[in-house]
Amino acid sequence: MDQELYSKERSASLDLLLRFQRLLVSKLYPADCVGQVPNTYSPDLLGVGSLLKKYTALLCTHIGDILPVATSIACTSHRHFAEVSRVVDGDLTGILLPELVVSVVLLLSKNAGLMQEAGAIPLLAGLLEHLDRFNHLAPGKERDDNEDLAWPGIMGSFFTGQSCRNNEEVTLIRKADLENHNKDGGFWTVIDGKVYDIKDFQTQSLTGSSIL
Repeated sequence: MDQELYSKERSASLDLLLRFQRLLVSKLYPADCVGQVPNTYSPDLLGVGSLLKKYTALLCTHIGDILPVATSIACTSHRHFAEVSRVVDGDLTGILLPELVVSVVLLLSKNAGLMQEAGAIPLLAGLLEHLDRFNHLAPGKERDDNEDLAWPGIMGSFFTGQSCRNNEEVTLIRKADLENHNKDGGFWTVIDGKVYDIKDFQTQSLTGSSIL
């Protein structure tokens, strides 16, 4: 229902472009063709690849014009950034580009040769600098980077740089120590070879101790 509502809010021209983009991707998605010689592509397929390149070039030109202006406005204040982000999210940048990038990566994993022939990937790479500049203006970016894995139960010092110690100084916890600690009412768990205290998280979790 949310998708249907979101689709109704889009303009007809933007919705048409999205359908056209999906049509191009579907035409390039490899089918199970029995007897087809590897690395040989039909003229029709190469034509669709050329069309995808032209479409990507036009899209990247528009986004390349929009993002520098958006960045110059968004850097004024957090409020400006929020408002600009809302506008960009409803523009080609927020609707067509994310799906196009995912589709190109998918096509590249399925048929790298064809995507190299199409030549759309270098065009998308040209947007990285513009996108990076805009994203760096996001309020709380540094905090989000530092606390990307922050959740109750992990000590705050884990993210403050105090944990960046030499390997010789890292405390080693034996399996027996962990078992004895948990028997005494503690709640330590091991994830990828590291011990985490999730006792505080246990009290806030709605899943129950058995799932944890």
